[in-house]
Order: sequence, then C-alpha cells, then structure tokens
Amino acid sequence: MPEEPREKGFTLWFTGLSGAGKSTIARLVAERLRAGGRRVEILDGDEVRRHLSQGLGFSKEDRDTNVRRIAYVASLLTRNGVAVITAAISPYREAREWARRQIGDFVEVYVRCPLDVCAARDVKGLYRKALAGEISNFTGISDPYEPPLHPELIVETHRETPSESAAKVLGCLARLGYIPAPASGPVEAPARGPLP
Repeated sequence: MPEEPREKGFTLWFTGLSGAGKSTIARLVAERLRAGGRRVEILDGDEVRRHLSQGLGFSKEDRDTNVRRIAYVASLLTRNGVAVITAAISPYREAREWARRQIGDFVEVYVRCPLDVCAARDVKGLYRKALAGEISNFTGISDPYEPPLHPELIVETHRETPSESAAKVLGCLARLGYIPAPASGPVEAPARGPLP
C-alpha cells in the first residue's frame, strides 16, 4: 500500500521585542494548526534557553549561538514534515537570515509593538530592572533590536487582538501554500516586502 504523501514542513519564525506577544500568538496558531490535523512543535525562546542553551548569556555571540541551535532543531523537524513555530526575540538580522538559509521553508513574522507598550505589559518587571541598570544586554534598552527588512508578515499587537494576529498568520501560511485556505476564503496577508 503506497504511503500517503507527507505534508510539507515549514518553520514559522516569530521575532520581536520581549512582551510583544510572540508566545501568545504562537500558541493560538499552534492550536488552530493542530485542530486542522497538522503535527506542530513550538520552540519557545525561554524553554529553549532552559533545555538546550543553558549556560549561554545574552552577549551578541551567545544570542547568535542560541538562534543557531533553534534553527538546527527547526530544520530537522521541518524536513520531516512538521509545522515548527519559534517564538524567540532573535534580535539580530544576520542570525535570522542565517536561520532562513539553513531551514529553507522559513516564514518570518515580525511581531511589531512599541517599546512602551511592551514595557507596560511586562509582568516580570524585566523592563523596569533593565531601565534601572539591574539587567544588562536587555534587548530594546541596552542592546539593539534589528527589525526584519523583508518579513513575510507583520502583525501589530498594539493594534490587533491576539486572535486577529493569529488569523493573519494563518492567512499568510495559506497564501504561501503551506496550509489549505480557510473555508471562508483566504485571509489577506501582505506580501513579503519592505517595511512601511
């Protein structure tokens, strides 16, 4: 009996400041993909640091190493037909582009949110500590964040609900051919291009 054709794997790479909403949207998208019968793995930045990147700090070199590790695991899963969702700040453009080249089926989603909104959402008080100088190498405060120049999609979590952002992501995946279009028709998502 012939094997059923394997679904095409892909990596959905969420990038943005701490508190922008990456993990929240990732979980919503994962739920909807699983409901559609897809095999899904989430590689959350905090969890990866606990289990795969213990001992790494927050220097540029260590952050890039962390991104390379996430990309390696994502590439293995992607080539085996899994829908991989990463939610990590991944602040440096060069490291994200390296991940894109390694993985191939790579969909970059810029979770854009103003710094003051991210800081206001921060339940752990990390921004307050960073502003007080108690945390060094904090992205957006004492370390840079380099926004993507040509992401496949931008979601703006200060203007959209998590559900609206997740719907845009699913629409983008459908437009790119990774998942079937929603029954009610495709959700419009902007084509990959320069940021406004």
